[in-house]
Amino acid sequence: MIRTRSSLSEGFRLRRLSPLVLPGLWGAVAVTWKLGCPLAQQPGLPMRIATSVVFFSVGTGLVLGIRRGLARELERMRAIAHAAQRVLLRPMPPRLDGLVLAAAQLSASRGAEVGGDLYEAAATPYGVRVLMGDARGHGLAALGAVAAVLGSFREAAHDEPELGGVLRRLDRALARHLRERARDEHPAAGGAEPEHPAAEEFVTVLLLEIRPDGTVYALNCGHPGPYRLGPRVEPVPAGDPLPPLGAFPLPADLTPYRCTRLRPGEALLLHTDGAEDARDAAGRFFALDAVLAEAARDAPVSPAALVSRVHTALLRHTGGRLADDVALLVVRNDRMRVPAQPAEPGLRRTRPAPSPR
Repeated sequence: MIRTRSSLSEGFRLRRLSPLVLPGLWGAVAVTWKLGCPLAQQPGLPMRIATSVVFFSVGTGLVLGIRRGLARELERMRAIAHAAQRVLLRPMPPRLDGLVLAAAQLSASRGAEVGGDLYEAAATPYGVRVLMGDARGHGLAALGAVAAVLGSFREAAHDEPELGGVLRRLDRALARHLRERARDEHPAAGGAEPEHPAAEEFVTVLLLEIRPDGTVYALNCGHPGPYRLGPRVEPVPAGDPLPPLGAFPLPADLTPYRCTRLRPGEALLLHTDGAEDARDAAGRFFALDAVLAEAARDAPVSPAALVSRVHTALLRHTGGRLADDVALLVVRNDRMRVPAQPAEPGLRRTRPAPSPR
């Protein structure tokens, strides 16, 4: 039998009220006893004490029932948020085409496991393509933009031969999402296109392409650049910044910037601005470069250990009170450098015999 939406909603409301059924029955019995029982209406201190005990028990039961219902509802919402996070920000594969990866996110919304940050990586015929982004705002309000950009990247990364083509696909997907959202929020427009659907909504994006030889190309739309962890820790320039997606139209020329070369054993750390903008109680910024320099002493850097180390340092610095979401993604080049093979002793290169005329 197919259950209708109304019956499902009714069943959900009944489940929410179920913890209050027993205290409600207690309350009904107590009121009936107080109003209908002659013994309960007798004056005297013992009867007043007994009545107070009965109604105190009923009140305690109601409070505990409400608390239990709220706890179950909170647990249900956390399970939904966790499922949404696993769908949107899927667990990063540990290896992609010779690269070792790790990523994680900290949400600024208390009790939330999702936020406005996004990341993804894909092995394609054109190299490993990596996306790091930050939607305006945080928490559940930014999920629509995150879903639009991530869904477009997972398709375009494999379809578009040029990195600029991937970026244009992301921009179109976000613009379509913002138009649909504006129509839903302003139904009085009668289906007409809003004049400025993206006036206050945007997503900063850092798009990388790591070629088989370790060369890294970048397109940066208003996002912080990465750090390279090698013999020393240094910020990597990502070219002239483009406007964030959704804020202004992209320029006609989207030539990727050759920003660095990732040698075997070296790593890149991509992050959102919540990492460097985090402050402690005294207003001091988080020293991300110092934490990375300390972590880089243990070469080669373990991506998973580095993400955990930075997150721990961030929470310690802020006292666990983040003002913005923080996402980290670490990529380490684990491809082996093949040394040149020396010739065996006693062997000489001989010229080929001339062909007979």
